[in-house]
Amino acid sequence: MALPQLLHSPASSPFSPKPSINPNPTSPFPPSISVLHHRWKPYHVATTTFRCYASSSSEKHHNTNPNPNPTPQNDVVELPLFPLPLVLFPGAILPLQIFEFRYRIMMHTLLQTDLRFGVVFTDSLSDGAGAAVGCVGEIVKHERLSDDRFFLICKGQERFRITRIVRSKPYLVATVDWLEDKPSGDDDVETLAKEVEIYMRDVIRLSNRLNGKPEKEIGDLRRNLFPTPFSFFVGSTFEGAPREQQALLELEDTAARLRREKETLRNTLNYLSAASAVKDVFPSS
Repeated sequence: MALPQLLHSPASSPFSPKPSINPNPTSPFPPSISVLHHRWKPYHVATTTFRCYASSSSEKHHNTNPNPNPTPQNDVVELPLFPLPLVLFPGAILPLQIFEFRYRIMMHTLLQTDLRFGVVFTDSLSDGAGAAVGCVGEIVKHERLSDDRFFLICKGQERFRITRIVRSKPYLVATVDWLEDKPSGDDDVETLAKEVEIYMRDVIRLSNRLNGKPEKEIGDLRRNLFPTPFSFFVGSTFEGAPREQQALLELEDTAARLRREKETLRNTLNYLSAASAVKDVFPSS
């Protein structure tokens, strides 16, 4: 199963990637709806993906934090930072290959301490400055090679906001505050989550049809996730549009995040419906 790629409205992002589809075998979540398979150097992010055509806190963290022993929200701590051209979400799995010297130094330190570092989004449009909000990556598996490179499997944990850069050499270290979603007021986040799941099912169904895949039943996409972690999962699938993902990561309201994702999936469904109609009229096109 797979979803096609995120189609952005001008208001939400300058990107408008092209569609393609694939499941993500490295993720503990259901098949990804990611929008582009990135292979960034020097960090191999080896995940297969599928795309969406997109537009642009709820319960008080009911199982929203994958870390069973989170740092208290009001604590300010120092965190080594790893700028990457991607966005990590809580609960998502991130494979990395580390071979740049300064980050090998960081890995040696982390493997002797608490195995946690901050992933912050940066790209060619950022002028060297990474995003102010990121996500902790915890190393859950690693392999050190003879040439001192590392292969890592990391899992997204808490979100954070950078408050101050402590040092920049040999790698970035910053003080951070932890972020949590705030209560969403009168919004029915459970209903929103169900609506988002329905759109995801429809997008998967249509994208499979367009890709000539056989019709089959689509399983439970939520897998008993509460609305907040489900909203993070949905955001993690929009992989070809990192600026849209960053906007979703920074939201501190689950309902607002789900509403934005619902709009993205609705636009995706409209695009796929039009593409499907064209294919029916012009089968060879």
